[in-house]
Amino acid sequence: MPRKIDYTVPEQYDGKKAISFLRGFCGLSTRLVRSLKFSEGGMKLNGIHVRTIDRVKCGDVISICIPDDGNGIEPLRAELDIVYEDDDIIVINKSPFMAMHPTHNHQGDTLANALCAYMNDKGKNPTFRAVGRLDKGTSGLVVCALNQLSACRLSGKVKKEYAALVEGRIGKSGTVDVPIFRPDPMKTLRACSYELGNEPAVTHWKTEKQFENAALIRLNLETGRTHQIRVHMAYIGHPLAGDNMYGSFMPEIGHQLLHCAKCTFIHPVTNKEMVFEGDFCSDFKEILYKMNNKA
Repeated sequence: MPRKIDYTVPEQYDGKKAISFLRGFCGLSTRLVRSLKFSEGGMKLNGIHVRTIDRVKCGDVISICIPDDGNGIEPLRAELDIVYEDDDIIVINKSPFMAMHPTHNHQGDTLANALCAYMNDKGKNPTFRAVGRLDKGTSGLVVCALNQLSACRLSGKVKKEYAALVEGRIGKSGTVDVPIFRPDPMKTLRACSYELGNEPAVTHWKTEKQFENAALIRLNLETGRTHQIRVHMAYIGHPLAGDNMYGSFMPEIGHQLLHCAKCTFIHPVTNKEMVFEGDFCSDFKEILYKMNNKA
């Protein structure tokens, strides 16, 4: 189902060209404006077709109609923990056992497949547009844009806070500022090096609770490199629990105990601040419960 949005022209855009209003006030990308120009009913001014060079007046209503544009991902149903949903975004608390996108190793059991099935059941056919990604094995909040406008306005604008269980006794807080590189281009493994690293990476962490031989920490990133938290914490001697790629602490878990616990952003249409928190997955909660009882 196409997404229709109405915008009222404020005083500061009185007499401006429609393109200035659409790009400056509405935040539409050049690509989306171009697409709407050639779409029947894509852009209207007070109910009448409008050109990008036409002038607008204070109080005018410009309507845009963003068409569905499915991306060919096979819709396959799976359980989703939906935290929030409206016509423009959907926030999902992802399971650590679910990959983000279909790959040669994951055909049909991904978040993309499940979300497409969910939206199809609602009569919609969106392209899967995750704003950022989480590794398979990492749980937590994923923000998905449901149209081109949301994807454009949210790109790089979602602030995330992570929680992780790491090995050993660690201080109150700290920052890891070490570049990351890929030792073997054929493998996903990353490493840290001041000399060889070609991807600047900065991770801030603080301890929420110290246990006997592990700590629950919160992390914020200045950069978003592949495996950044995992490789940075291993580099300073505190690998994540369950992360067999970068350490050997609690290998029986089967996946790294890393969770995107909080996300904050400005809504792409309403411009309201949105803040969401996602509960830990069941095995993460169980381990924390056991550690708390020992503490």
